[in-house]
Amino acid sequence: MKFIDIIRTPKMNSGFKSVWARNFLYFRKTWTVSLFWILLEPLMYLGAIGFGLGAFVANIGGHSYIDFFFPGLLCSTGMMVAFFEGTYGGFTKLTHQKTYATIMLTRIGPEEIAVGELLWSCTKGYISVCGVAFVASLFGLIESWRILPALLILLVMCWLFASIAMIMTSIARNYDSFIYSTSGFIVPMSLLSGTYFPIEQLPGGLRYVAYLFPLTHAVQAVRGLLHEGFTTAVWLHTLVLLTLGFFAMNIAIYRIRGKLLK
Repeated sequence: MKFIDIIRTPKMNSGFKSVWARNFLYFRKTWTVSLFWILLEPLMYLGAIGFGLGAFVANIGGHSYIDFFFPGLLCSTGMMVAFFEGTYGGFTKLTHQKTYATIMLTRIGPEEIAVGELLWSCTKGYISVCGVAFVASLFGLIESWRILPALLILLVMCWLFASIAMIMTSIARNYDSFIYSTSGFIVPMSLLSGTYFPIEQLPGGLRYVAYLFPLTHAVQAVRGLLHEGFTTAVWLHTLVLLTLGFFAMNIAIYRIRGKLLK
């Protein structure tokens, strides 16, 4: 892979919209099952950890535990849904169903397929984020208009993890391959990125390692925005997400194109 392939924006037509629309039409037929999965699990975390365990924690940084945990839950939910849709869903369409190969019989090229699938994974992750935010608002957890720009940061995060998922899909040989990326990357991030407790509580070495995780920057940006407003740190964390997302997207497109043109 050449560096120029990573930094240049791929040339494409509007075919990616059709790829996205195909996934959306399928989602409309199964939305009840999909929403049950992408909403029920995070809401159980909200109840068990946010309200349950949080009742034993006085406060963190002057905020109640549920207020501390909620931004992290939004981030981890979007990450999980976007990643799993882009890996298991994408791999199924790439290999077993041969969906991408069928689409390429039309005028839609590999770049449009990659971008359309990436955007769909991002969309599904974002739907889960908005769903959790809506339900949380019923519990009085959203008290500021800053949730609106926070949702934009979460959209960028879903785009980033959808891109990472497509990269993993291009590498995987079978479904078992995703065990490595899930257990070795996604799960550690969900535990060590400040979702459940402040990063400052980690041992010295792990504290710095945590900032290598994209989820850490998402959690810090969203939590910082909701709690403190538009600080310099929020802008810096958002810039990291945008930069990582740009490179990850181009790598994903390059690798998926290579798989489809073999």
